[in-house]
Parts: sequence; structure tokens; C-alpha cells
Amino acid sequence: MRRRHLTAIALTSSASLALAACGGGAGGPQAGGSSKLTDDKIVIGLINDQSGVYKDVSGPNSGIAIQMAIDDYKAKYGDKAVAKTIELVQADHQNKPDVANTKSQEMYDRQNADVILDVPNSAAAIAIATQAKNKKKLYINISAGSTTLSGENCNKYMFHYAYDTAMLAKVSAKGIVDAGSKSWNIVYPDYAFGQDMNKSFAAEVKANGGTVGQSIATPFPSDNFATFITKAGEGNPQVVASMHAGGDLINFVKQFNQSALKGKTQLAVGLMFITDIHALGVEQFAGTQFTDAWYWNFDDQNRQWADKFKAKANVRPSFANAANYSAAMQYLEAVQETGTDNADEIVKNLEGKKINDMFVRNGEIRKADHKVIKDAYLAKVKTKDQVKEEWDLEQIVTTVPAAQAYGEPQASCKMGG
Repeated sequence: MRRRHLTAIALTSSASLALAACGGGAGGPQAGGSSKLTDDKIVIGLINDQSGVYKDVSGPNSGIAIQMAIDDYKAKYGDKAVAKTIELVQADHQNKPDVANTKSQEMYDRQNADVILDVPNSAAAIAIATQAKNKKKLYINISAGSTTLSGENCNKYMFHYAYDTAMLAKVSAKGIVDAGSKSWNIVYPDYAFGQDMNKSFAAEVKANGGTVGQSIATPFPSDNFATFITKAGEGNPQVVASMHAGGDLINFVKQFNQSALKGKTQLAVGLMFITDIHALGVEQFAGTQFTDAWYWNFDDQNRQWADKFKAKANVRPSFANAANYSAAMQYLEAVQETGTDNADEIVKNLEGKKINDMFVRNGEIRKADHKVIKDAYLAKVKTKDQVKEEWDLEQIVTTVPAAQAYGEPQASCKMGG
């Protein structure tokens, strides 16, 4: 039943969803004034993995989240909305950078997308960032974590919204080393994201007095990690750290727990989504600490939004789903404030903007590298007896202020014009 439900959503969302403005609503800086929109409409594109290892991390459910943002924008501004017609278009990049490159060109050129959102898989994200720069169209990265997106691959038309690998390492690697687990072996998927995760975590472990004996690359995607897990146990490290995500992480953890390392070596996870924990069960992860960018049951504000999301998607949202909602809403607010979908004007509006919403707390869009700086969270997976409802699987150990969670802008980022 759930598969049929998601398929129906994907088919509906992939078509253009024209939304007429409803009456009433709040006014804005451009309320009642003339606006300058290309083709008299806004087109929001979503590109992600809708069928593979990252499907549950973001996938079709991020289309639901973006549609919620569109609906909330319309409800807020009513007949005073600058964007009276908004379309949402979607594509599956299949975790292939060449497919992502082609799909983004199609969205920008043929479907007239004003902005593209999401794009898990850092190699795919880098390809789309290049298209955004060349075509002078906006791209808001949500699900790709490579620090190169706000470093050597940064550009004027791209924003790095939810997290990056350096933030993940600063929050969780430091905590684990400080607690006494100093000798590490790292296992990572051999593509842009995994390579960056390995680099970020190794640097953070060493900076806090730990050591990394081995960094072991694995194919991506993969369903067989047995030999890599055995190799990771060489030298008897205190920590074996998996830098995988989505379906690959689930496979890795399952096989780690079936190995001789279970109970002898601490498992650390570089990036984890609530959907990963739900898929495999808390017993497989219980007590594991990790960095989270957002948690649906953190407070009443998050839970209220998550309740609305669950009513539509029948699941609780991952942080990628929540971030796509927030990014879409911030983009639409920028359109409302500027009265245009001109990319250069939207960039000026977003640069340096302070944000506090259901996803971004104490946040700012840093002008120097277009990275969204926000509070982050050190989380721990609950034990089975601590779980009080199906999706309440995490305990937030501490909130890490934005200034501590993120480093300074990278010198390699040359924003340009």
C-alpha cells in the first residue's frame, strides 16, 4: 500500500502543479504591487534519488515537503502573493552525476526552473552546481555534504543549506574522542561525499588527540561489506567509523553487528537519518551517537510541522525533508520581498539573511560562501525500552551552537559575480 501511495505522489509531483492564489492572507513588502516573474510563474525543481539507496532519506517525500511550503506560502499571502502560479517539477538522478547534469539542464532550459533543490550524492550536486553557475540559475543544496560545495566548487548561484561533512565531524567525532575512544579506523564509500567524510572525520579525530590507523574505501553503492569490516578490525581500533548513508549504511551496520567486532569495537556513524534507524530498528543502533541537523520531536514547533507532514506522507520526516520545506519557503519569501524571480536579486536578498524557522535555528546565510550556519545536535539512538512511539527513536544529547558547529569560510571559495 505504501509503495502505491508513494508512486502516486511521485507521478503527481512530476507533472507541473499550477496553484491558483486563494483569497485573504497576510501582506508583504510587494503586496498589491507589480511583480516581474519569468512567464508569470515560479518553477521549483527537485532532483534527488527517488528509487535507489537514498530514496528514503529524501526522495519523493521531499516533494511532499516542498508542496507543503508552496501551500503555506499561498495561505500566508493569499491574493497578495507575488507568485500566483507555482509549479513543482521532479526528476530522479539515479545517483549518477551524468544523469543529474542532464536533468538539471532540462529543468533550467526546457522547464524554466527558477531554482533546483536537494540533490543527495555530492558528485551529482557538484555537477548541478556547475550548471547553476553557467546558466545563472539558483540551486539550493540540501542533501549533499561535501565541503567542496562551499569551497572550490562554491558559486554565486548556489547555497549550501542543511549540513556538511565538516559540521558532522565537529559535533560527533570530537565528542567520541573526548569520551576516551581515541584509536579509529574509517570505512567510507569511494565517491565525493565519502572521500570528504573521510577527510573531515580524520582531521577532527587527529585535532582532538586521536589517531586514524586506516581509511578504507568501499564501492558505491554496495550490499557486501564483510571483507571491509574484517579489514577495519585490524590493529584492534577502539572505533570503527562508517561514513556511509542511506541503504549502504543499513547494510554496513547489519553486517558489522553480525561480525566478530560486535561488542568489542565501538561503531561510529558519520551521517544517519531517522529513516535509517527506523528501517533497521533501534536494537541495531542503540546507544550510537551521531550528528543530526534536525529532529522531528525536538520541540513543539518541530512536532507540529512533523504532524502535518505525517498526515500527508504517512511517515515522520527526515531532516532532509524538513530542510527542503525550509529552503523552498525561504526562496518563496525572497520572491515575495523582491517582487521578482531574477536570480541576482534573489541572491542579494538571501545573502546575510538571519533565519529562525522550524528547521533553521539561530541561523544565517553566510555571504562569504553561501553556507547556512545553524544550530546542530549531538544525538543518541534510544534503547528499545526508551521508545514510546514508533518514530521517536532519538535522544538529543546536546545542542551545539552554530558558531561551534561550523568553521570559518574556506579560502578556496571564490564567489565571484
